[in-house]
Amino acid sequence: MDGTGMAVVDTEKITINMSVVDLGKVDLMVEEGFYSNRTDFIRTAIRNQLGRHDDEVRQSASRRAMVVGVMVYDRKGLEKLRAKGRRVRISVVGMLVLANDIPPELARETIESIKVAGVFRAAPAVKDALADRTN
Repeated sequence: MDGTGMAVVDTEKITINMSVVDLGKVDLMVEEGFYSNRTDFIRTAIRNQLGRHDDEVRQSASRRAMVVGVMVYDRKGLEKLRAKGRRVRISVVGMLVLANDIPPELARETIESIKVAGVFRAAPAVKDALADRTN
């Protein structure tokens, strides 16, 4: 748990389609002991590709004024913003978590826009309340 009552996980499940020949090659690499399983191979391949493009990702995130990592907002933080008469534009590469203690009305009053490249976690009612502000 992350202190907001929500579990923060390191991974998200994805599904990919690949040719049977490529899959056979992956299986062969696993059988030869280069990788422990298909998932290990695919994770390694993705990390290698992301590593090759790390500068481009950082430049793009910077240009778009996006935070890279995990961003968590809770009720207390949003109430402080509301008390100051401020609204926030949230832009994240990674994961945005809006804690379960945030009521939909507070979210609408304090969050101007949301852009997430990655994972957006919030209560369904909060996501619904912010649907018109989420890209």
